[in-house]
Amino acid sequence: MNDATRNAPPPAESEPDEKLHGTKTALVLGAIGVVFGDIGTSPLYTLAEVFRPEYGLHPSESTVLGVLSLVTWALIIVVAIKYVTLVMRADNRGEGGIMALMTLAQRAVGGSPMARRVVMLMALLGAALFFGDGVITPSISVLSAVEGLEVVAPSLDHWVVPLAVAVLLGLFWLQKHGTAKVGALFGPVMAIWFLTLAVIGVWNIIQAPEVLKALSPWYAVRFFASHGTISFVALGAVVLCVTGAEALYTDMGHFGRFPIRTAWFFFVLPSLLLNYYGQGGLLLREPEAAVNPFFHAVPEWAGYPMIALATAAAVIASQAVISGAFSVTRQAIQLGFVPRMQVVHTSREAIGHIFLPWVNRALMVMVILTVVGFGSSKALGGAYGIAVTGTMAIDTLLVMLVAWRRWNWSLAAVIPLTIGLLCVDLSFFGANTLKIPDGGWFPLVLGLFLFAVMTTWRRGRELVVREIKQGGLALAPFIENMAEHPPLRVPGTAVFLTANQYAVPHALLHNLKHNKVLHERNVMLTVQILETPVAEADERIEITPMDGGFYGLELRFGFAEDPNIPHALSLCGREGLTFDLMDTTFFLSRETIVADARRPGMALWRDKLFAFLARNALPATAFFQIPGNRLIELGAQVEI
Repeated sequence: MNDATRNAPPPAESEPDEKLHGTKTALVLGAIGVVFGDIGTSPLYTLAEVFRPEYGLHPSESTVLGVLSLVTWALIIVVAIKYVTLVMRADNRGEGGIMALMTLAQRAVGGSPMARRVVMLMALLGAALFFGDGVITPSISVLSAVEGLEVVAPSLDHWVVPLAVAVLLGLFWLQKHGTAKVGALFGPVMAIWFLTLAVIGVWNIIQAPEVLKALSPWYAVRFFASHGTISFVALGAVVLCVTGAEALYTDMGHFGRFPIRTAWFFFVLPSLLLNYYGQGGLLLREPEAAVNPFFHAVPEWAGYPMIALATAAAVIASQAVISGAFSVTRQAIQLGFVPRMQVVHTSREAIGHIFLPWVNRALMVMVILTVVGFGSSKALGGAYGIAVTGTMAIDTLLVMLVAWRRWNWSLAAVIPLTIGLLCVDLSFFGANTLKIPDGGWFPLVLGLFLFAVMTTWRRGRELVVREIKQGGLALAPFIENMAEHPPLRVPGTAVFLTANQYAVPHALLHNLKHNKVLHERNVMLTVQILETPVAEADERIEITPMDGGFYGLELRFGFAEDPNIPHALSLCGREGLTFDLMDTTFFLSRETIVADARRPGMALWRDKLFAFLARNALPATAFFQIPGNRLIELGAQVEI
């Protein structure tokens, strides 16, 4: 088998909405429930983070209007223009997300190995930072919601962390049961949430209508001119209003562009702006409410219901992030960047509803430790932002590369747009670097660790394949020798999984050496993962007949598919090679990785990390759904 990706240009990217089913209204409601959970809960903590006493910003009229103007134009430039309008055009046959964008960008640079490697490393760094963000989002969202108790019932503030932990434990426990049924409630609940945000905002704006002046970008400019360094610090908190923008692109394959764009422009964006302006109007009237402007903006009689609704919204936002982590991990597995893991489908109708037990456990442990370790949303605010802004900058570079090389945009259009978007992204990123001592180090350390894991696994697999290819016998002379000195043939078909169809698989040599027999038909099977989400029917199977009952067989799967070798073999009859699985035996060499400091390749610590990952990876037989009663595994030691 081969974990490397196929470098063959696919057909042009298709409109994702073409493959979707269901009414547009249902899709829009579903998008509201799944896609916008993260960005929809940002009002819980954004302005509270901006006006933290440590930053030295007092909620006067000039600062409130300046901050609201920054929030307004961040939502317009980063989310509306960049992600919803531009980045979502870069669909890989309907799929979105950093991995899908990486494969598009790699095809955009053509066959240059160096350029493809640079694109790969950028995307892996973005994916690693995405996972870091995936740990912080559930933590800060649920903590912020439960912290409403500090406003409604201050005597219960010591219950905030235990309640947040309990909610999160329940959320992660729910994953193994699937979210298809619960997901049906997500849309209506989030629709109520956004409507509530809008109503609370309007109620507070009516009491301070002068806050609407912040719609003018002039107040943002004046804020920077009058506050100097502090304005740059505030920018690192303002970016919290756009966290979750990446989810719009990641979830595009589930809903399509039209429902997401419709929901954003006509429902989500107006609701968010109304709520932010309502909080701003409250701060103009009651500056002391800056400690938690969201819950202070809520009428006293609605305190407890709002805590319940906010907690539900936070759970949904966390669910979206966790589901996104499952999807990105599966894509990374297929593309050869992460060790194979168990993938459980939790719905018979929707292939996108998956559950990865190992990822779920790892996320649960990290999130609980984060909540207990930081203890409050204000403390977590220092850690939040740097990961998501790093991913945003990488998205900008990759999508503009795609625009130039695949959409044929002129450099006169690409260069100014790239510079403009990067100025925004890097300003946010630079402002968040000031948070590194106060918790910003946490997602960076987590992201760098995951980046090391992904690059080590990728490089390790390349070294293993290289060693196997170098140590193998050429297949053509072997077949000629079998014809001259025929061994005993036994009925049936032998399928040998191999990384190189032109070399004799180790398992075949072992079988011939120890059992002194050869099957009537011998199939050299290679599995390739394409750079597209789903393999087309005409590229799924490639059969190469050879002499002496030998065949070369290449099966191709997309990075969003679950490779099922038995099912794929059943389709080979259309190509002239039929299989009776009851008369077919699968042979596989299972490599034992040995780290050897004397061999060139990777540093010794990376060799040992790769060996550890390989020992704990899901066996290829289970990953490819090969029945255990038709399998013979033979060990092989590989030094790297």
